[in-house]
Amino acid sequence: MSLDQNSPDTQPVVTVIAGEVRGTTTGGISAFLGIPYAAPPTGRAAFEPPAPVEPWTGVRDATSYGPTAPQVGYPAPIAAILDNVIELGDDYLNLNVWTPDPNADGLPVMVWIHGGAFARGSNRLPMYSGDTFARDGVVAVGINYRLGVPGFGSVDGAPENRGLLDQIAALTWVRENIAAFGGDPARVTIFGESAGAMSVASLLSSPLAEGLFQQAVMESGGGHIAADPADARRVTARIAEIAGVSADVDGLASLPVEALLSAQTQAALELTLNPDPAIWGRTVVDQGMGIMGVFPVLDGAVLPDVPVASIAAGAGRGVPLLAGWNADEFRFFLVPTGVAAMATPELARGMLLRSNMDTADLDARLAAGESAGDALCAALTAVAFALPTRAIAELRQDSATYLFEFDSPSPVADIRAGHAVEIPFVFDHLADAERLAGPEPDQRVADDMHGAWVRFAVTGDPGWPAGEIHRFA
Repeated sequence: MSLDQNSPDTQPVVTVIAGEVRGTTTGGISAFLGIPYAAPPTGRAAFEPPAPVEPWTGVRDATSYGPTAPQVGYPAPIAAILDNVIELGDDYLNLNVWTPDPNADGLPVMVWIHGGAFARGSNRLPMYSGDTFARDGVVAVGINYRLGVPGFGSVDGAPENRGLLDQIAALTWVRENIAAFGGDPARVTIFGESAGAMSVASLLSSPLAEGLFQQAVMESGGGHIAADPADARRVTARIAEIAGVSADVDGLASLPVEALLSAQTQAALELTLNPDPAIWGRTVVDQGMGIMGVFPVLDGAVLPDVPVASIAAGAGRGVPLLAGWNADEFRFFLVPTGVAAMATPELARGMLLRSNMDTADLDARLAAGESAGDALCAALTAVAFALPTRAIAELRQDSATYLFEFDSPSPVADIRAGHAVEIPFVFDHLADAERLAGPEPDQRVADDMHGAWVRFAVTGDPGWPAGEIHRFA
Protein backbone atom coordinates (compact mmCIF):
# COMPACT_ATOMS: atom_id res chain seq x y z
CA MET A 1 0.00 0.00 0.00
CA SER A 2 1.38 3.44 -0.95
CA LEU A 3 0.38 6.64 0.79
CA ASP A 4 0.41 9.82 -1.32
CA GLN A 5 3.03 12.12 0.16
CA ASN A 6 2.16 14.81 -2.40
CA SER A 7 -1.33 15.57 -1.05
CA PRO A 8 -0.62 16.63 2.52
CA ASP A 9 -3.41 17.14 4.99
CA THR A 10 -1.14 19.02 7.38
CA GLN A 11 2.50 20.05 7.67
CA PRO A 12 3.72 19.11 11.17
CA VAL A 13 6.88 20.66 12.59
CA VAL A 14 9.24 18.67 14.79
CA THR A 15 12.32 19.90 16.66
CA VAL A 16 15.53 17.88 16.40
CA ILE A 17 18.90 18.79 17.90
CA ALA A 18 20.01 20.77 14.81
CA GLY A 19 16.76 22.71 14.41
CA GLU A 20 13.14 22.45 13.32
CA VAL A 21 11.92 20.35 10.38
CA ARG A 22 8.60 20.51 8.56
CA GLY A 23 7.07 17.33 7.15
CA THR A 24 3.75 16.27 5.69
CA THR A 25 0.86 14.28 7.12
CA THR A 26 -1.29 12.21 4.79
CA GLY A 27 -3.85 9.63 5.80
CA GLY A 28 -2.68 9.78 9.41
CA ILE A 29 0.99 9.11 8.56
CA SER A 30 3.57 11.88 8.99
CA ALA A 31 6.68 11.83 6.79
CA PHE A 32 9.85 13.86 7.30
CA LEU A 33 12.19 13.37 4.35
CA GLY A 34 15.81 14.24 3.61
CA ILE A 35 16.85 15.25 7.13
CA PRO A 36 20.67 15.53 7.33
CA TYR A 37 22.26 13.50 10.10
CA ALA A 38 25.85 14.49 9.26
CA ALA A 39 27.61 17.29 7.41
CA PRO A 40 28.02 17.07 3.61
CA PRO A 41 31.00 14.76 2.84
CA THR A 42 32.48 16.84 0.04
CA GLY A 43 36.10 17.37 -0.99
CA ARG A 44 38.53 15.96 1.56
CA ALA A 45 35.59 15.44 3.94
CA ALA A 46 34.53 12.56 1.68
CA PHE A 47 37.43 10.63 3.21
CA GLU A 48 37.00 11.73 6.81
CA PRO A 49 34.68 10.46 9.57
CA PRO A 50 31.15 11.89 9.43
CA ALA A 51 31.04 15.37 10.96
CA PRO A 52 28.14 16.86 12.95
CA VAL A 53 25.42 18.77 11.12
CA GLU A 54 25.62 22.55 11.34
CA PRO A 55 22.49 23.76 13.16
CA TRP A 56 20.06 25.78 11.06
CA THR A 57 17.76 28.66 11.85
CA GLY A 58 14.11 28.72 10.96
CA VAL A 59 12.15 25.67 9.88
CA ARG A 60 13.90 23.32 7.43
CA ASP A 61 11.72 21.81 4.72
CA ALA A 62 11.53 18.01 4.99
CA THR A 63 8.73 17.38 2.52
CA SER A 64 10.79 15.82 -0.28
CA TYR A 65 13.57 13.26 -0.53
CA GLY A 66 17.17 14.41 -0.26
CA PRO A 67 20.12 13.65 -2.55
CA THR A 68 21.67 10.19 -2.96
CA ALA A 69 25.28 9.14 -2.56
CA PRO A 70 27.33 9.48 -5.78
CA GLN A 71 26.97 6.33 -7.88
CA VAL A 72 26.33 4.98 -11.35
CA GLY A 73 23.25 3.08 -12.47
CA TYR A 74 22.97 -0.70 -12.59
CA PRO A 75 23.95 -2.52 -15.79
CA ALA A 76 21.06 -2.69 -18.26
CA PRO A 77 19.80 -6.24 -17.50
CA ILE A 78 19.63 -5.47 -13.77
CA ALA A 79 18.33 -1.92 -14.24
CA ALA A 80 15.35 -3.34 -16.10
CA ILE A 81 14.34 -5.19 -12.93
CA LEU A 82 15.51 -3.09 -9.97
CA ASP A 83 14.87 0.63 -9.60
CA ASN A 84 17.75 2.88 -8.59
CA VAL A 85 17.08 6.59 -8.11
CA ILE A 86 20.17 8.80 -8.44
CA GLU A 87 19.91 12.45 -7.40
CA LEU A 88 23.30 14.06 -6.82
CA GLY A 89 23.76 16.72 -4.16
CA ASP A 90 26.05 17.53 -1.26
CA ASP A 91 23.65 16.74 1.62
CA TYR A 92 23.33 13.04 0.86
CA LEU A 93 24.02 11.86 4.40
CA ASN A 94 20.33 12.17 5.12
CA LEU A 95 17.52 10.07 6.48
CA ASN A 96 13.74 9.80 6.23
CA VAL A 97 11.29 9.29 9.09
CA TRP A 98 7.70 8.04 8.91
CA THR A 99 5.62 8.06 12.08
CA PRO A 100 2.00 7.35 12.98
CA ASP A 101 2.09 10.18 15.52
CA PRO A 102 4.91 12.64 16.27
CA ASN A 103 3.23 13.30 19.61
CA ALA A 104 3.23 9.64 20.64
CA ASP A 105 5.59 8.19 23.21
CA GLY A 106 7.58 4.95 23.20
CA LEU A 107 6.77 3.55 19.75
CA PRO A 108 9.07 0.83 18.37
CA VAL A 109 11.55 2.01 15.73
CA MET A 110 12.88 0.29 12.60
CA VAL A 111 15.93 1.63 10.73
CA TRP A 112 16.37 0.46 7.11
CA ILE A 113 19.87 0.07 5.60
CA HIS A 114 19.60 -0.32 1.83
CA GLY A 115 21.61 -2.70 -0.31
CA GLY A 116 23.50 -2.22 -3.57
CA ALA A 117 26.85 -4.04 -3.21
CA PHE A 118 28.24 -1.08 -1.22
CA ALA A 119 28.35 0.89 -4.47
CA ARG A 120 24.70 1.67 -5.32
CA GLY A 121 21.32 2.35 -3.74
CA SER A 122 19.61 4.98 -1.61
CA ASN A 123 16.81 5.57 0.88
CA ARG A 124 14.42 7.07 -1.68
CA LEU A 125 13.13 4.09 -3.66
CA PRO A 126 9.31 3.93 -3.59
CA MET A 127 9.32 0.34 -2.31
CA TYR A 128 11.50 1.47 0.64
CA SER A 129 8.88 3.90 1.90
CA GLY A 130 8.27 3.36 5.61
CA ASP A 131 4.67 4.55 5.50
CA THR A 132 3.39 0.99 5.76
CA PHE A 133 5.36 0.35 8.94
CA ALA A 134 4.05 3.63 10.39
CA ARG A 135 0.54 2.52 9.40
CA ASP A 136 1.11 -0.47 11.67
CA GLY A 137 2.41 1.46 14.67
CA VAL A 138 6.16 1.56 14.03
CA VAL A 139 8.35 4.62 13.51
CA ALA A 140 10.33 3.83 10.34
CA VAL A 141 13.65 5.37 9.35
CA GLY A 142 15.54 4.96 6.05
CA ILE A 143 19.17 6.09 5.85
CA ASN A 144 21.77 6.92 3.21
CA TYR A 145 25.47 6.30 3.70
CA ARG A 146 28.65 6.77 1.68
CA LEU A 147 29.17 4.24 -1.09
CA GLY A 148 32.01 3.08 -3.31
CA VAL A 149 35.49 4.48 -2.71
CA PRO A 150 34.38 7.34 -0.40
CA GLY A 151 32.44 4.87 1.75
CA PHE A 152 34.45 1.67 1.68
CA GLY A 153 37.67 2.12 -0.29
CA SER A 154 40.82 1.61 1.76
CA VAL A 155 42.62 4.93 1.26
CA ASP A 156 45.99 6.04 2.61
CA GLY A 157 45.41 8.87 5.07
CA ALA A 158 41.75 8.07 5.71
CA PRO A 159 39.98 6.02 8.39
CA GLU A 160 38.58 2.71 7.16
CA ASN A 161 34.89 1.83 6.90
CA ARG A 162 33.61 5.37 6.49
CA GLY A 163 30.29 4.01 5.22
CA LEU A 164 29.85 2.02 8.42
CA LEU A 165 30.81 5.11 10.43
CA ASP A 166 28.00 6.91 8.60
CA GLN A 167 25.56 4.19 9.60
CA ILE A 168 26.72 4.48 13.21
CA ALA A 169 26.28 8.27 13.01
CA ALA A 170 22.75 7.79 11.67
CA LEU A 171 21.92 5.40 14.52
CA THR A 172 23.37 7.91 16.98
CA TRP A 173 21.05 10.52 15.44
CA VAL A 174 18.14 8.13 15.96
CA ARG A 175 19.08 7.63 19.60
CA GLU A 176 19.23 11.39 20.17
CA ASN A 177 16.25 12.51 18.10
CA ILE A 178 13.71 9.75 17.48
CA ALA A 179 11.67 10.54 20.61
CA ALA A 180 10.64 13.78 18.87
CA PHE A 181 8.84 11.61 16.30
CA GLY A 182 7.15 9.38 18.88
CA GLY A 183 9.81 6.67 18.84
CA ASP A 184 11.58 4.93 21.70
CA PRO A 185 15.41 5.08 21.37
CA ALA A 186 15.58 1.94 23.52
CA ARG A 187 13.40 -0.07 21.07
CA VAL A 188 15.37 0.18 17.83
CA THR A 189 15.50 -2.62 15.25
CA ILE A 190 17.96 -2.28 12.38
CA PHE A 191 17.15 -4.15 9.18
CA GLY A 192 18.87 -4.37 5.82
CA GLU A 193 19.13 -6.36 2.60
CA SER A 194 22.20 -7.57 0.70
CA ALA A 195 24.97 -5.03 1.46
CA GLY A 196 22.52 -3.65 4.01
CA ALA A 197 22.34 -7.07 5.67
CA MET A 198 26.14 -7.37 5.59
CA SER A 199 26.17 -3.94 7.23
CA VAL A 200 23.81 -5.25 9.91
CA ALA A 201 26.22 -8.13 10.58
CA SER A 202 29.09 -5.63 10.77
CA LEU A 203 27.17 -3.41 13.19
CA LEU A 204 26.16 -6.43 15.27
CA SER A 205 29.87 -7.23 15.62
CA SER A 206 31.22 -3.68 16.02
CA PRO A 207 32.05 -2.33 19.48
CA LEU A 208 31.33 1.18 18.16
CA ALA A 209 27.67 0.31 17.50
CA GLU A 210 26.99 -1.40 20.81
CA GLY A 211 23.82 -0.13 22.45
CA LEU A 212 22.58 1.79 19.41
CA PHE A 213 20.01 -0.89 18.56
CA GLN A 214 18.28 -3.70 20.42
CA GLN A 215 17.24 -6.04 17.58
CA ALA A 216 18.45 -6.80 14.07
CA VAL A 217 17.20 -8.22 10.77
CA MET A 218 19.40 -9.56 7.96
CA GLU A 219 17.87 -10.21 4.55
CA SER A 220 20.21 -12.01 2.13
CA GLY A 221 23.57 -11.25 3.65
CA GLY A 222 26.06 -13.14 5.78
CA GLY A 223 28.67 -12.21 8.33
CA HIS A 224 31.70 -13.52 6.44
CA ILE A 225 32.43 -10.37 4.43
CA ALA A 226 35.43 -8.22 5.40
CA ALA A 227 38.49 -7.49 3.29
CA ASP A 228 42.09 -7.56 4.41
CA PRO A 229 43.36 -3.96 4.28
CA ALA A 230 46.30 -4.89 2.05
CA ASP A 231 43.95 -6.51 -0.47
CA ALA A 232 41.56 -3.55 -0.31
CA ARG A 233 44.47 -1.20 -1.06
CA ARG A 234 45.08 -3.09 -4.31
CA VAL A 235 41.62 -2.14 -5.51
CA THR A 236 42.17 1.47 -4.49
CA ALA A 237 45.53 1.52 -6.26
CA ARG A 238 43.97 0.32 -9.50
CA ILE A 239 41.16 2.90 -9.29
CA ALA A 240 43.72 5.65 -8.68
CA GLU A 241 45.86 4.38 -11.56
CA ILE A 242 42.90 4.51 -13.94
CA ALA A 243 42.10 8.04 -12.78
CA GLY A 244 45.72 9.15 -13.01
CA VAL A 245 46.09 10.28 -9.39
CA SER A 246 47.87 9.09 -6.27
CA ALA A 247 46.11 6.39 -4.22
CA ASP A 248 45.69 8.60 -1.16
CA VAL A 249 43.33 11.25 0.14
CA ASP A 250 45.13 14.03 -1.72
CA GLY A 251 44.83 12.23 -5.04
CA LEU A 252 41.33 10.83 -4.78
CA ALA A 253 39.82 13.94 -3.19
CA SER A 254 41.14 16.00 -6.10
CA LEU A 255 38.95 14.12 -8.58
CA PRO A 256 35.58 15.37 -9.78
CA VAL A 257 32.82 12.97 -8.73
CA GLU A 258 32.26 11.82 -12.32
CA ALA A 259 35.94 10.93 -12.78
CA LEU A 260 36.08 8.92 -9.56
CA LEU A 261 32.90 7.04 -10.47
CA SER A 262 34.24 6.32 -13.96
CA ALA A 263 37.49 4.87 -12.60
CA GLN A 264 35.62 2.89 -9.95
CA THR A 265 33.30 1.43 -12.61
CA GLN A 266 36.17 0.44 -14.89
CA ALA A 267 38.02 -1.27 -12.04
CA ALA A 268 34.85 -3.16 -11.05
CA LEU A 269 34.47 -4.43 -14.62
CA GLU A 270 38.10 -5.54 -14.72
CA LEU A 271 37.65 -7.41 -11.44
CA THR A 272 34.56 -9.17 -12.75
CA LEU A 273 36.23 -10.22 -15.99
CA ASN A 274 39.54 -11.25 -14.41
CA PRO A 275 39.18 -12.03 -10.70
CA ASP A 276 42.85 -12.94 -10.24
CA PRO A 277 43.92 -12.91 -6.57
CA ALA A 278 47.42 -11.94 -7.67
CA ILE A 279 45.95 -8.68 -8.95
CA TRP A 280 43.18 -7.93 -6.50
CA GLY A 281 44.02 -9.90 -3.35
CA ARG A 282 42.58 -13.13 -2.03
CA THR A 283 39.92 -11.67 0.28
CA VAL A 284 38.60 -9.30 -2.39
CA VAL A 285 38.19 -12.16 -4.86
CA ASP A 286 36.83 -14.70 -2.39
CA GLN A 287 34.40 -12.46 -0.55
CA GLY A 288 33.50 -10.04 -3.30
CA MET A 289 32.67 -12.92 -5.67
CA GLY A 290 33.30 -10.66 -8.65
CA ILE A 291 30.26 -8.59 -7.66
CA MET A 292 31.81 -6.33 -5.02
CA GLY A 293 35.14 -4.55 -5.33
CA VAL A 294 34.90 -2.35 -2.24
CA PHE A 295 33.30 -3.48 1.01
CA PRO A 296 34.01 -3.37 4.77
CA VAL A 297 37.64 -3.71 5.82
CA LEU A 298 39.22 -5.24 8.91
CA ASP A 299 40.52 -2.18 10.76
CA GLY A 300 40.75 -3.16 14.44
CA ALA A 301 38.26 -0.44 15.41
CA VAL A 302 34.96 -0.52 13.52
CA LEU A 303 35.61 -4.13 12.54
CA PRO A 304 38.09 -5.81 14.89
CA ASP A 305 37.50 -9.13 13.10
CA VAL A 306 35.33 -10.75 10.45
CA PRO A 307 31.75 -10.40 11.80
CA VAL A 308 31.21 -14.15 12.24
CA ALA A 309 34.38 -14.39 14.31
CA SER A 310 33.32 -11.50 16.53
CA ILE A 311 29.83 -12.97 16.86
CA ALA A 312 31.36 -16.34 17.81
CA ALA A 313 33.30 -14.49 20.52
CA GLY A 314 30.09 -13.00 21.91
CA ALA A 315 29.49 -9.78 19.98
CA GLY A 316 25.78 -9.05 19.73
CA ARG A 317 24.92 -11.50 22.49
CA GLY A 318 21.36 -10.97 23.68
CA VAL A 319 20.28 -9.07 20.56
CA PRO A 320 17.37 -10.93 18.92
CA LEU A 321 18.14 -11.57 15.25
CA LEU A 322 15.84 -12.34 12.33
CA ALA A 323 17.88 -13.61 9.37
CA GLY A 324 17.19 -15.38 6.12
CA TRP A 325 17.70 -15.79 2.41
CA ASN A 326 15.75 -16.17 -0.82
CA ALA A 327 15.38 -19.58 -2.40
CA ASP A 328 16.85 -18.51 -5.76
CA GLU A 329 19.18 -15.64 -4.85
CA PHE A 330 21.71 -15.94 -7.66
CA ARG A 331 19.17 -16.17 -10.46
CA PHE A 332 18.85 -12.39 -10.07
CA PHE A 333 22.52 -11.96 -11.03
CA LEU A 334 23.03 -14.74 -13.58
CA VAL A 335 19.75 -15.22 -15.48
CA PRO A 336 18.97 -11.67 -16.75
CA THR A 337 22.63 -11.17 -17.69
CA GLY A 338 22.69 -14.37 -19.76
CA VAL A 339 25.44 -16.02 -17.72
CA ALA A 340 23.22 -18.91 -16.64
CA ALA A 341 22.15 -19.65 -20.22
CA MET A 342 25.72 -19.92 -21.49
CA ALA A 343 27.10 -21.78 -18.47
CA THR A 344 28.80 -25.12 -18.96
CA PRO A 345 29.74 -27.53 -16.18
CA GLU A 346 33.35 -26.38 -16.55
CA LEU A 347 32.41 -22.70 -16.35
CA ALA A 348 30.19 -23.35 -13.34
CA ARG A 349 32.94 -25.19 -11.47
CA GLY A 350 35.42 -22.48 -12.41
CA MET A 351 33.21 -19.73 -11.02
CA LEU A 352 33.02 -21.51 -7.68
CA LEU A 353 36.67 -22.51 -7.52
CA ARG A 354 38.00 -19.02 -8.33
CA SER A 355 36.45 -17.84 -5.06
CA ASN A 356 37.51 -20.92 -3.09
CA MET A 357 33.95 -22.24 -2.92
CA ASP A 358 33.03 -25.89 -2.44
CA THR A 359 31.75 -27.58 -5.62
CA ALA A 360 30.09 -30.58 -3.92
CA ASP A 361 26.55 -29.19 -4.18
CA LEU A 362 27.11 -28.15 -7.79
CA ASP A 363 28.49 -31.56 -8.74
CA ALA A 364 25.55 -33.32 -7.10
CA ARG A 365 23.08 -31.17 -9.01
CA LEU A 366 24.87 -31.72 -12.31
CA ALA A 367 24.90 -35.46 -11.67
CA ALA A 368 21.14 -35.33 -11.04
CA GLY A 369 20.61 -33.80 -14.48
CA GLU A 370 20.18 -30.10 -13.71
CA SER A 371 21.39 -27.69 -16.34
CA ALA A 372 24.73 -26.08 -15.61
CA GLY A 373 23.08 -22.65 -15.28
CA ASP A 374 20.40 -23.78 -12.85
CA ALA A 375 22.90 -25.81 -10.84
CA LEU A 376 25.30 -22.87 -10.65
CA CYS A 377 22.57 -20.49 -9.43
CA ALA A 378 21.46 -22.97 -6.76
CA ALA A 379 25.00 -23.76 -5.61
CA LEU A 380 25.96 -20.09 -5.34
CA THR A 381 22.74 -19.34 -3.47
CA ALA A 382 23.59 -22.01 -0.92
CA VAL A 383 27.27 -21.13 -0.52
CA ALA A 384 26.95 -17.34 -0.56
CA PHE A 385 23.65 -16.83 1.28
CA ALA A 386 21.93 -19.80 2.93
CA LEU A 387 24.95 -21.44 4.55
CA PRO A 388 26.50 -18.21 5.92
CA THR A 389 23.15 -17.25 7.44
CA ARG A 390 22.77 -20.66 9.06
CA ALA A 391 26.33 -20.34 10.34
CA ILE A 392 25.48 -17.13 12.21
CA ALA A 393 22.49 -18.83 13.82
CA GLU A 394 24.65 -21.74 14.94
CA LEU A 395 27.10 -19.32 16.57
CA ARG A 396 24.30 -17.62 18.55
CA GLN A 397 23.02 -20.55 20.61
CA ASP A 398 22.57 -18.31 23.65
CA SER A 399 20.72 -15.56 21.73
CA ALA A 400 17.35 -15.73 19.98
CA THR A 401 17.84 -16.18 16.22
CA TYR A 402 14.85 -16.63 13.91
CA LEU A 403 15.50 -17.97 10.41
CA PHE A 404 13.44 -17.62 7.25
CA GLU A 405 13.48 -18.56 3.59
CA PHE A 406 11.59 -16.50 1.02
CA ASP A 407 10.19 -18.62 -1.81
CA SER A 408 7.49 -16.65 -3.59
CA PRO A 409 8.69 -16.69 -7.20
CA SER A 410 8.66 -13.69 -9.49
CA PRO A 411 7.84 -14.35 -13.16
CA VAL A 412 10.09 -11.48 -14.24
CA ALA A 413 13.02 -12.62 -16.41
CA ASP A 414 12.81 -16.08 -14.77
CA ILE A 415 14.51 -14.79 -11.61
CA ARG A 416 11.97 -16.67 -9.42
CA ALA A 417 12.64 -16.03 -5.71
CA GLY A 418 15.81 -14.19 -6.62
CA HIS A 419 17.87 -11.62 -4.80
CA ALA A 420 15.90 -8.55 -3.63
CA VAL A 421 12.49 -9.98 -4.59
CA GLU A 422 11.46 -10.18 -0.92
CA ILE A 423 11.90 -6.43 -0.31
CA PRO A 424 8.48 -5.22 -1.55
CA PHE A 425 6.86 -8.03 0.45
CA VAL A 426 8.67 -6.93 3.62
CA PHE A 427 7.59 -3.33 3.06
CA ASP A 428 4.12 -4.27 1.75
CA HIS A 429 4.80 -2.13 -1.30
CA LEU A 430 4.00 -4.62 -4.05
CA ALA A 431 2.44 -1.99 -6.31
CA ASP A 432 5.77 -0.13 -6.37
CA ALA A 433 7.81 -3.14 -7.49
CA GLU A 434 6.06 -4.64 -10.52
CA ARG A 435 9.30 -4.74 -12.50
CA LEU A 436 10.84 -6.87 -9.75
CA ALA A 437 7.97 -8.93 -8.31
CA GLY A 438 5.74 -9.14 -11.39
CA PRO A 439 2.23 -7.85 -12.13
CA GLU A 440 0.39 -10.22 -9.77
CA PRO A 441 2.51 -10.79 -6.64
CA ASP A 442 0.89 -12.68 -3.80
CA GLN A 443 -0.52 -10.18 -1.30
CA ARG A 444 -1.00 -13.04 1.16
CA VAL A 445 2.80 -13.46 1.32
CA ALA A 446 3.26 -9.72 1.83
CA ASP A 447 0.73 -9.77 4.68
CA ASP A 448 2.60 -12.68 6.28
CA MET A 449 6.08 -11.25 5.80
CA HIS A 450 5.38 -7.62 6.63
CA GLY A 451 3.38 -8.75 9.65
CA ALA A 452 6.30 -10.84 10.89
CA TRP A 453 8.68 -7.87 10.64
CA VAL A 454 6.24 -5.68 12.56
CA ARG A 455 5.78 -8.34 15.26
CA PHE A 456 9.54 -8.67 15.56
CA ALA A 457 9.94 -4.90 15.96
CA VAL A 458 7.20 -4.78 18.58
CA THR A 459 7.90 -7.96 20.56
CA GLY A 460 11.26 -9.40 19.46
CA ASP A 461 9.47 -12.52 18.18
CA PRO A 462 8.34 -12.77 14.52
CA GLY A 463 5.91 -15.58 15.25
CA TRP A 464 7.76 -18.90 15.01
CA PRO A 465 10.22 -20.75 17.27
CA ALA A 466 13.82 -19.55 17.35
CA GLY A 467 16.13 -21.83 15.38
CA GLU A 468 13.40 -23.04 13.03
CA ILE A 469 13.25 -21.92 9.39
CA HIS A 470 9.98 -20.22 8.48
CA ARG A 471 9.17 -20.36 4.77
CA PHE A 472 7.38 -17.47 3.09
CA ALA A 473 5.70 -18.90 -0.03
